Amino acid sequence: MKIASVIARYLLGLIFTVFGLNGFLNFIHQPPPTNPLALQFFVSISSSHFAVFFFAVQLIGGLLLVAGFFVPLALTLLAAELYNILAFHLTLAPASIAPALVASVLWLLVFPQYRESFKDVLAAKPAVQE
Repeated sequence: MKIASVIARYLLGLIFTVFGLNGFLNFIHQPPPTNPLALQFFVSISSSHFAVFFFAVQLIGGLLLVAGFFVPLALTLLAAELYNILAFHLTLAPASIAPALVASVLWLLVFPQYRESFKDVLAAKPAVQE
C-alpha cells in the first residue's frame, strides 16, 4: 500500500501543480460551462480575482506533494480545494465531475500514509496542554 500511496501522492501533486499553474498561465483552454449559473460563478470569481487564491493554494499544495515536504499541510490545503471542486460539480456541473472524483480517490490513497500526523486533529477530545 505504501507504493500506491507514493504514486498517488505524485499524481495528485502533479494534477494540482498543473491546474494551479493553468489558473495563472491559461495553457489548457477549456470551453465555457453550459450551465448559466456555472458561467456566472466563473465570471464573478475571475473578474474579482478571487480565483487567484484558489489557484495559489492548488499550486502550493501540488508542489508540496511533489516535493514531499509538509505533506500533511498539503493534504489539508487540498482537502479544502477538493471540497470546493466537488461542491461546484455536484451543484453546477455534474456531467464533468469525473476528474474531481479521480483527485478525491488519489487524496484518499495518500491520506492513510500520513494519518498519524492528524491524530490530534481528528481526536474527539484532544489532549489539553498545561
